[in-house]
Amino acid sequence: MATHLQGSLFDQTDELHLGPLNGTRRTALGAGAWIDLLPGWLGGADELFARLSADVPWRAERRQMYEQVVDVPRLLSYYSAGDTLPHPVLDEARDALSAHYAGELGESFTTAGLCYYRDGRDSVAWHGDRIGRGAREDTMVAILSVGAPRDLLLRPRGGGETMRRPLGHGDLIVMGGSCQRTWEHAIPKSARASGPRISIQFRPTGVN
Repeated sequence: MATHLQGSLFDQTDELHLGPLNGTRRTALGAGAWIDLLPGWLGGADELFARLSADVPWRAERRQMYEQVVDVPRLLSYYSAGDTLPHPVLDEARDALSAHYAGELGESFTTAGLCYYRDGRDSVAWHGDRIGRGAREDTMVAILSVGAPRDLLLRPRGGGETMRRPLGHGDLIVMGGSCQRTWEHAIPKSARASGPRISIQFRPTGVN
């Protein structure tokens, strides 16, 4: 899939490498929810974007929305527990996250969901990952972003002040504790010229 990405001035290497996770910065959101941020965790992220955009079997989906069926405004791919991930560095990332958060999470990250935001018209609406155990248990969702930055918005469930975090070029965000139950997140459409972005969401088994 040919999509133009403007490379980052801060990521001028094709060598894929993960940095240490002890540099994450935690923000407490209240009610047991928190996020960890680590900008530029993956070096060579633009190279990974190029590989994933070309090699992953992306699919377009259509979903029922009220009284009509509409196109999902992004491309998707999903890897279940035990599936071979589309690049070895994603196995490294999943293993590193599982080891780093083992004490808090109490289990491993096992699945990987990929979303391809082709331009500013692609988006995801406000939601929490509450299909499965995330609806009733504390859990974690770790998101690695490659490609051009897009704003991730977070707000308390039911409304409240919105937080904005631009993510791309190898940035990591981990949403933990009660975050999926008590907060929502979204990638809004953008009228600005937006380059393509791919997000990789690592989750434990049974969290969607």
